[in-house]
Amino acid sequence: MSETADNILHIGLSQREAATSPYARFFNPVMEHLPVHVVEALTTGALAHELLPPVEHAGELQAPGYWPVETGYTIGPDGSARVFVLSPMPGVTPAMWDWWFVWHGSSGERYKLWHPQAHIDVRWQDGRDDLDYYIGRVSNVVEYVGSVRMNVAIRFVSPATLGFDEQQLASNGEVAICARVGLSGAPIETGWLVHHVRPVPGGCEMRTRIWLGGSNVRPRGMPGAIGAWLGRTASRLQPITVTQVEQLMVHDAHEMGHLAAILPQLYETFKN
Repeated sequence: MSETADNILHIGLSQREAATSPYARFFNPVMEHLPVHVVEALTTGALAHELLPPVEHAGELQAPGYWPVETGYTIGPDGSARVFVLSPMPGVTPAMWDWWFVWHGSSGERYKLWHPQAHIDVRWQDGRDDLDYYIGRVSNVVEYVGSVRMNVAIRFVSPATLGFDEQQLASNGEVAICARVGLSGAPIETGWLVHHVRPVPGGCEMRTRIWLGGSNVRPRGMPGAIGAWLGRTASRLQPITVTQVEQLMVHDAHEMGHLAAILPQLYETFKN
């Protein structure tokens, strides 16, 4: 995104957007309080890193039950951060989230519905707004995490990339949204993201897993030992702080809970 475009981007809907946007009636600038279990995780603070498995275990989310930590965070010996958040979503189905990740990516006005106090803009890197899939594409977003405005590139990958059995996901009615994340315009990817959404009585639950820094950092398109060394070196030059991790947890919990409240109506209104 150009610097000129950035200068005119803004949080919330402008007066014109509020009057003309087909999505304006779904825009609610008021955020609910954080769920109690998220507040407790923030109060507890960083946990032993062995309690939060690394990205190599992502596919194990398909197993029944829960992990020892479903909401919490840690910073490992290598400087990597792991952030886990469980978001219950009454009345929502996994299929709605699969639809959402296609639908919202072509419009900043749609993206703002997700987190009205932090989301600014989103565009597909390929410039296509007429496609009905997200895997294999890059979404460039502008958002605040805490007080820091960021331009983030989200490169969606197939669930199999992280060890998920895609046939089993489909047969169980589950969705795993998986992505590589980094900064827009930078030749380096800084982490992994998974939103595992599975049906439960009365709705679904999202189990978010974010792995950042340390061994998760790689120059784009550079696998192997050299890429790993360059990634670790880059990670040490700009270490992740506890404050950044906590702000990321708050951001995720807020946006998922906020959208879940309106997602069923959005889906019914715009799915076709």
